[in-house]
Amino acid sequence: MCSTPDQAGNLEKGLNYCRQAKAMGADLALFPEMWNNGYRVTADPAQLEADAVPRDGAFVRAFANLAKELEMAIGITFLERFNPAPRNTLCVFDRMGDCVLTYAKVHTCDFDVERSLTPGEDFYSADLDTGRGSVRIGAMICYDREFPESARILMLQGAEVILVPNACPMQINRLAQLRARAYENMAGVATANYAYGQPDCNGHSSAFDGIAYRDGEGGERDMLLLDAGEAEGIYLASFPLAELRAYRENEVHGNAYRHPGKYKLLVAEERKAPFVRADYRG
Repeated sequence: MCSTPDQAGNLEKGLNYCRQAKAMGADLALFPEMWNNGYRVTADPAQLEADAVPRDGAFVRAFANLAKELEMAIGITFLERFNPAPRNTLCVFDRMGDCVLTYAKVHTCDFDVERSLTPGEDFYSADLDTGRGSVRIGAMICYDREFPESARILMLQGAEVILVPNACPMQINRLAQLRARAYENMAGVATANYAYGQPDCNGHSSAFDGIAYRDGEGGERDMLLLDAGEAEGIYLASFPLAELRAYRENEVHGNAYRHPGKYKLLVAEERKAPFVRADYRG
């Protein structure tokens, strides 16, 4: 999707797309990053505050109500009104209209205007009842993708499918990051990006199923379920959860052969050259 010029238009367009997704058989509809204002981020605190909406406000509640009406989960993204500054947030409402997961972007782009936002505090996962069974979902947002730790934590929490709202050009290396997160964690990864025409975006929403090897098939297989291309539209990806669960019980990735006791440096706070940045926020 591309956003409209204002929040009212984004609300109407978002609700309409959800209805179409339900008609196409979707269990969950996922939006690109910060849908309520089309990912408009500014260093002007007044403008940020004007664009931000409360988590329990009319914009977000409209999607909760629609999720209940359609009996379809909806992952809606928005600039959340928050103190001391707004957050980049995703809420997932289940088919009963209940919020089962709230996640705010941890790795804000502090080298750019996202420095004006409040970062999220942690990563979270939750069980989602789809009506055809339960799936454990987790979430990371855009730049979170560039840190293997994001998806790793979600895998350790049991996430089977990781949702990734996005707002940037998805080229070969970024798509490769998503593929790697799926491969190394044996997890599905579903990314929703703005379509071509949105500033600094080019579509290519994608889904990887996390299953690199399949019995009866020689060598590795392509985990790609979907590359949506550049155009606006509603694109479906179907995750083979029973197969993924069996794969996780028998394959070598994920948490099967890790040695966490040897990874102490990964949680050390010290940063050394060439990675010292004056604008880093702890």
